[in-house]
Amino acid sequence: MRALGSKDVMARKGNKTRTKKPVDPLPEEFASLEEAAEFWDTHDTVDYEEFMTDVEFEVDLKPRTHLVTIEGRVYDRVRAVAKKRRVPIDKLVSRWIEEKLRSAA
Repeated sequence: MRALGSKDVMARKGNKTRTKKPVDPLPEEFASLEEAAEFWDTHDTVDYEEFMTDVEFEVDLKPRTHLVTIEGRVYDRVRAVAKKRRVPIDKLVSRWIEEKLRSAA
């Protein structure tokens, strides 16, 4: 094991300091998603920042939550059924509404 020299010890990027090390060349193109996954599972993206470009994109996060008022006695009955079936109340109610809408169509 050799000691690191001053020219290969420090690489400064912002406030981060890291040891320079040789990295595998970045392939021009990956043959498959599996090949890309294998590469990035074994390599650090920080070592390839010079090849990356900024991108902008929008994300439409779903599902959205909507509040619906129901009577207390109805809620109690729904809660009891959900507990018996061991499912979250919101999932049970959503499922019931979807079933009712399908049959109404």
